[in-house]
Amino acid sequence: MLKKEFQKHDVERLRNLIRGKSSSRTSQGVGYTKSSSKDYKEGDKWEENGRTWTIKDGIKENITKLDKFKKSTVPLFCPKCKNIMDKHLDTKYFKSYGVCLDCRTKFETKLKTEGKWEDYVKDTHNSEIDLLIEDYKNFFKEKLSESNKGFITESGEIEQWLGSINKDRAEESLNNVIEYLEGLKK
Repeated sequence: MLKKEFQKHDVERLRNLIRGKSSSRTSQGVGYTKSSSKDYKEGDKWEENGRTWTIKDGIKENITKLDKFKKSTVPLFCPKCKNIMDKHLDTKYFKSYGVCLDCRTKFETKLKTEGKWEDYVKDTHNSEIDLLIEDYKNFFKEKLSESNKGFITESGEIEQWLGSINKDRAEESLNNVIEYLEGLKK
């Protein structure tokens, strides 16, 4: 025997749960929301009430002086699985891969079960060598463009050196290093 009868919204809620519509509303809410005069899109920046705002990933965020610090710190929750990142190695894995240890483990296990692990390791190794070659080429171009008209020593004296870089020999050395690095690819 029921001591209390079901209200209409209780019955509607049960019907929604049975149908699988757990997020459907059964009642109307009343409230006030301040209407914004402008609709902002992803990446827009604006100032409001003395603060600078932007929209990142669909979320309105305040731009502060600590934004660079925010990027270097580890969040409380993994961005992929939304679990708390409290394990010892989660911070190291987040800094390397952008996810927690569990997500990275699942990703690597999936690659291994599908037989794609060797290809993944090979592609990662080769892409690291390609980045190293690009960095070396940029370093080489930067050093060739430097002038040797004057150098300041530790004692503050200005030294002027005679001679110049043998560009043919330097190019040959660059090509030898690139050939060696290309040979390291799998």
